[in-house]
Amino acid sequence: MGPSAGLAFADSALVAPGALRTSALGNCARREQARPRPRRVAWRGAAYDVSEGSWRAGATSPYLDATAGAQGRAAQWQTTCAVLSGQWATAQVEEQQQQQQGQEQEQEQQSFDEGMGMGMGMVGRGLVTLPKPLAVVDLALQPKHNSQIRVSYQGVPGAYSEAAAGKAYPNCEAVPCEQFDTAFQAVELWLVDRAVLPIENSLGGTIHRNYDLLLRHRLHIVGEVQLAVNHCLLALPGVRTEDLVRVVSHPQALAQVEGTLAKLGVAREAVDDTAGAAQFIAEHNLRDTGAVASRRAAEIYGLEVLAEKIQDCSDNVTRFLMLAREPVIPRTDRPFKTSIVFTLEEGPGMLFRALAAFSLRDINLSKIESRPQRNKGLRVVDDSNHGTAKHFDYLFYIDFEASMADPRAQYALGHLQEFATFLRVLGSFPMDVTDPQS
Repeated sequence: MGPSAGLAFADSALVAPGALRTSALGNCARREQARPRPRRVAWRGAAYDVSEGSWRAGATSPYLDATAGAQGRAAQWQTTCAVLSGQWATAQVEEQQQQQQGQEQEQEQQSFDEGMGMGMGMVGRGLVTLPKPLAVVDLALQPKHNSQIRVSYQGVPGAYSEAAAGKAYPNCEAVPCEQFDTAFQAVELWLVDRAVLPIENSLGGTIHRNYDLLLRHRLHIVGEVQLAVNHCLLALPGVRTEDLVRVVSHPQALAQVEGTLAKLGVAREAVDDTAGAAQFIAEHNLRDTGAVASRRAAEIYGLEVLAEKIQDCSDNVTRFLMLAREPVIPRTDRPFKTSIVFTLEEGPGMLFRALAAFSLRDINLSKIESRPQRNKGLRVVDDSNHGTAKHFDYLFYIDFEASMADPRAQYALGHLQEFATFLRVLGSFPMDVTDPQS
């Protein structure tokens, strides 16, 4: 009952004090009938039992004067009811505020519990919500093309490997490495996110060093990129072609321009990479030496281009592998390629049986490469051959055009495992079907 109701009650004139008290306080009692237990509210030392609508035994209202007349007692009751109704309203407001605070605390607790309990269990109050743990699919996602990732490559700025890294991961931070092995280790030590390394060239063939490193390190092939290579003959400003006595470059590059160099009649000298050859000439001011490298290398090291596209075949493409610490999850919604390495027991028809595991399931082999095992280079046969016959133990590298998510590939590898002494999947990755010139 609010204050206005109490005053209206008190303004009902000429009502007997007893009746007024009974009516006013009875109303208060009816307001509290729904409450499960009696509440005793103390006002100025007098106790009033709300559930019973009367003063506590032995207590009287402090607002009444027993010696006053009828009109005086009526006025006193008006004041009493006004005070009672005001105090009652104040108690109700305080109780509503407490209920509201309790509801807010319950909502906060519920939100806190939901935030902390989803997939992580309940923890003590006051802690912030922990981030969602990464799942396997999160680790296997391909990097976004607009993200800044670090990619290692062999060579110095201006190398073809740098261009391949930029094509594989646009807007990446390319990190040069002195050797191929260093590029592998940079990924394993978390110094970079990826590595882009050449594996074969359409003219020079396979880069065997990187095949050996694939087996030595535990990185995974997560993609491939094809890059058109256009070799240029570079020299210091003012130097003419007929002034050159020697030409330096990477062994693969020298092999790809062998016809052009033979016509020039110059000596050839191999260095670690093509851009490094251009850098070497610029740093040492060698006016009798040219380099076979890219046009970008000429721009970086201040050399002039004496001739372009000097490779023996215009269709010169190098295939690069993209390596990472975690494999990609194979899919079947786009062309995939899988690379494996295995060894076989010696015997007639063993390699035929291995290749038949793929042929029987209509799986195309895009590449096969054999490399001697370094730790078991030669094997001596038993005494039945008089101990004179020796042969190599070989590792076989195979690329086949199927995803590991394809049941055919799974059955083929299961078949191969029946007679292979060693088998390892180097990676199952999307094929590069783009134009190498792009």
